[in-house]
Amino acid sequence: MPKANVFNMAGEKIGEIELSEAIFGIEPNKSVLHDSVKNHLANCRQGTQSALTKGEVSYTTRKPWRQKGTGRARAGYAGSPVWYHGGVAFAPKPRDYSYTLNKKVKRIALKSALSAKAAENEIFVIDGLKMEEIKTKAFQSFLGKLGIEGKALVVTESVDEKVVKSARNIEGVTTTISTVLSPYMILTSGKMVVDKAALAKIEEVYA
Repeated sequence: MPKANVFNMAGEKIGEIELSEAIFGIEPNKSVLHDSVKNHLANCRQGTQSALTKGEVSYTTRKPWRQKGTGRARAGYAGSPVWYHGGVAFAPKPRDYSYTLNKKVKRIALKSALSAKAAENEIFVIDGLKMEEIKTKAFQSFLGKLGIEGKALVVTESVDEKVVKSARNIEGVTTTISTVLSPYMILTSGKMVVDKAALAKIEEVYA
C-alpha cells in the first residue's frame, strides 16, 4: 500500500499515512494521461484565429492583363493566393476546439496522475494546513522547510483565503481544493502539498 509522509506547519515530519490503493496505487495509464492532457490543452484554446480567403480580400476582380502576348504569367485577379497581399488559401477561421472525454477515462486519468505522484514520493501531507495571517514570506518559508523549491500544488479541503492569498505571489505555486483536481494540474505541479482533511476528501470523492 502506498504511503506518504505527514508534516506539521513547522515543516517537521510527524509520521506516515497510508494512501488509498484504489486511488494512489494503480499502474499509471500513460495513454489515458496523454488523452487527458491533450483534451485539457484543446479545451483551453480560444480558436479566434482568422484570415481572409481569396473571396474576402478587398480587391477588384478585374483581370490585371490580357491572357496572352504580354510575356508575363497568366493572372486572373489581384486577390489570388499566389499574389502578395492576396487571400489565404485554406484560411483558418474561428472554431471551437473543445471536446469531452468519457467520465471513466477522466477518472482513470486522475487516478493515474495521483498514483504517479505517490510513486515518486512527491506528495506531502500536512496535518492542519492553515495560515494565521496572509503572509507570502511565511508560506514560502513553510515550503522551504519541506524542501520544496519551484513548482508546487497546494490542495486544501475548501477555499482558504489566507492560504490562497499567501501562495498566489509565489512563482510556480498553485492552490486548489480537493474536489477541483485535474490530471494536467497534477502532472505540471511538481510537488503536491495536501492538507490531511483534503486527502480524506479526495479518497472519499474519487474512490
